[in-house]
Amino acid sequence: MEVLDTSIANVSLPHIAGSLAVSNDEATWVLTSYLVSNAIVVPISGWLSDVMGRKRFYMMSVALFTISSLFCGLAPSLGILVVSRIVQGIGGGGLASSEQSFLADTFPPSQRGTAFAAYGVVVVVAPVIGPSIGGWITDNISWHWIFLINVPVGIISLILVQLLVVEPDALEKERRKRLRKGLKVDGFGFALVALGLGCLEVFMDRGQRDDWFGSSFICTMGLIAAVSLVLLVVWELNRKDPIVDMRLFGVFNFATCFMMMMLVGVIIYGSTQVIPQMLQEVFGYTATDAGLTLTMGGMLSLVAMMMAGVLSSKVQGRWLLAFGFLMQSVGMWIYSHFNVNTAFNQFALARLAQAVGIPFLFVTILTQSYAGLKPERYNHASALMNVARNLGGSIGISASQALLAQREQFHQARLVEGLNPLNPNYVEGLQQIGATLGNPGTGGDPSQTQLATLYQQMSTQAAMLSYIDVFRALMMFMLVAVAMAFLLKPMKGGH
Repeated sequence: MEVLDTSIANVSLPHIAGSLAVSNDEATWVLTSYLVSNAIVVPISGWLSDVMGRKRFYMMSVALFTISSLFCGLAPSLGILVVSRIVQGIGGGGLASSEQSFLADTFPPSQRGTAFAAYGVVVVVAPVIGPSIGGWITDNISWHWIFLINVPVGIISLILVQLLVVEPDALEKERRKRLRKGLKVDGFGFALVALGLGCLEVFMDRGQRDDWFGSSFICTMGLIAAVSLVLLVVWELNRKDPIVDMRLFGVFNFATCFMMMMLVGVIIYGSTQVIPQMLQEVFGYTATDAGLTLTMGGMLSLVAMMMAGVLSSKVQGRWLLAFGFLMQSVGMWIYSHFNVNTAFNQFALARLAQAVGIPFLFVTILTQSYAGLKPERYNHASALMNVARNLGGSIGISASQALLAQREQFHQARLVEGLNPLNPNYVEGLQQIGATLGNPGTGGDPSQTQLATLYQQMSTQAAMLSYIDVFRALMMFMLVAVAMAFLLKPMKGGH
C-alpha cells in the first residue's frame, strides 16, 4: 500500500482540486508533501529501527500510515490533506526498509532470492497499477477512497504483524545494550538529512513545473540540497553512532548495488511516467486504458520474479543484472521505433521485454546488497537501498519530463519550417486533408480547417519524436548499466 500511494493519487489530482476548490498547481502539493516526508524518513529508518526495535518501529509506522490515511480521506480542505499526506509519508517511510530487513533475517542467503522475489512483485507492480486503480476508484466511487482503502488493510497488517513477526533475540539484546550505554541522538545529522533530501525532493518534483533554474525557489532548493548532502556525508563518516551509516559505501558490492538500484528507479519510474503520457497524448488512449496497458506484463513479471529468485543462488549476480538491464534496453529500443501508426502488438512486445527484465534487477540487487554484511547492519542497508530506488525514481521522472519538454519544442520548431507554400509536401498535405474533409459548406473557412488539422498533425508528430528521444536516452543509460553490472564481485560460493 505504501508503494501504491506514491502514484495512486496522480490521476485524481483534478478531482481533488475541484472538490477542495483549489487550482491544479496547488493540488500537486498533495503529491510533493508525501514524497518529501517519505524521502526524509527512509534514510533514518534504519537508525530508528535500531533504537526502537524493528517490530515495534514497523508497527508504529503501519499505525501512523493507517491513521493518516483516514485523515486524508476525510480531509475537508487542502491544508488538512497536505498535513495528513506529510504524516502518511512519515509512516510510509519506515515500512519498506523494515520489511526487507525482516526477510533478510528470516531467510538464509541461499533462500533470500526467492523471498525477495515474492516481495519484489509488489514493489515492481504497485507503482505501475497505482494510476489505474486510482483512476477507477475516482471515476466510480470518490477520490476520498484512494486513501480510505488503506485503513482496513492497515488494521489487518497490524494484527498479522503482532501475531506472526518475531524480533530476533540477537538484535533485541544489541538494542538494549546500546540503550544502556545512553541514547545519543544525532540531531545535526537528522537536520542535514531533512534539509538535504527534503529540498532535493522538492527540487526534483517541482523543477520542471517551475522552470528549473529560471526559478529562484528551485535554485534555492537545489543549493540547500547540495550543501546539506555534502555536509551529511562528512558528518556521518565521523560519527561513532551515525543516523545514516555512510560506511556501508566502503563495502564495494553494496556501493555498486546502490548505484544499480538508482538506475532501476530511473527506468521503472521514468518509463512508468512517460509511457502512459505518450499513449494519451499521441495515441488517444483514455487514462484508464493507458494504465491498463502498463499492467500487461504483470503475470510475466510474476513468473520472471520466481525464476530470478531461484537463479539468484545458482548464477552469478553480474550475469543476472546484465540480462535485466539488457531487457530494459530492448524494451526502450522497441519504443524508440514507434510512430503515430504503431499497432497495439508493438506496445505489448516492448512492455513484455521490460516485464521480463525488471525482476532480475530487483531480486539480484537486494540479494547481493546484503552479502557480507552483519545482521545488525541490515536495517541501515535496507534504508539506503530504498533511498537509492526513490532517488533514482525522482531523477528518472524529472529528467524524462525535462528532456521531453525541450525536445518537443525543438522538433516543433523544425517541423514548422516545412509549413511553407513553396514546399510541395506542404501543398500535398493540405490537398489530402481537403480531400478527406471535403467541402464543409456548413460554416468555417475550409483553408482554416485544413491548416488547423495540419497543425494538429504536426504537433502530434513533434510529440512522438520527443518521446522517441526520451526512449533512446533511457536505452543508452540501460546499455551503460549492462557494462556496469560486471563491476559486481561474485559472492562467496561463486554467486
